Amino acid sequence: MPAMVWELRCSQGMKSPVYPSESPLRVLLVDETFERAALLKQALLDAGCKIAAHVSASADLPGLVAELKPDLIILDTESPDRDTLENLCVIRRDQPRPIVMFTHDDDSDKIRAAIRAGVSAYVVDGMKSERLRPIMDAAIARFNEFQAMRVDLEKAENQLSARKDVERAKGILMKQRGWSEDEAYQALRKAAMDKGSRLADVARQLIEITDLLG
Repeated sequence: MPAMVWELRCSQGMKSPVYPSESPLRVLLVDETFERAALLKQALLDAGCKIAAHVSASADLPGLVAELKPDLIILDTESPDRDTLENLCVIRRDQPRPIVMFTHDDDSDKIRAAIRAGVSAYVVDGMKSERLRPIMDAAIARFNEFQAMRVDLEKAENQLSARKDVERAKGILMKQRGWSEDEAYQALRKAAMDKGSRLADVARQLIEITDLLG
């Protein structure tokens, strides 16, 4: 059966490191089978990587990632189970890392579930030592691209939220004080300057006080 690779191509917070190619990658290896893991370990060493740890899928993967801070996670499994995917979801949310999954399961539902859980490259029947490093590099590139998109999206959402808060705060002042829109804006701006705060923060404080007083 020809090898198949699905790579994450669309967006997932959180800033993430961009891994320098000249530094050895520290890999957290997750594999249940000793013989298969031995082959994968040797392939990783041949590719110039360092193995941070080798554990089973039943291990506390989020805890290990927090402790070891690996550059990359590789899972070698017959088929990703629910517990493993849930662990990957926690990692994606709290401490995202590039993840490569080697598996024999080409079920489309499993592929979609793995990608949603944060897998950067899903490889079916394709673990050959000469292909390992290119697959890892592709997974890291996709991961960094995705994280950059996520940061940009969060920045845009924060800017939109800030504008909405300023508009609402202006409306409150216009209604309470009978001010024009420009007068309300200048009052908010002056308050922000006097406090050394951002305009959006002052606007949010005014909204919170108004909501509290009802």
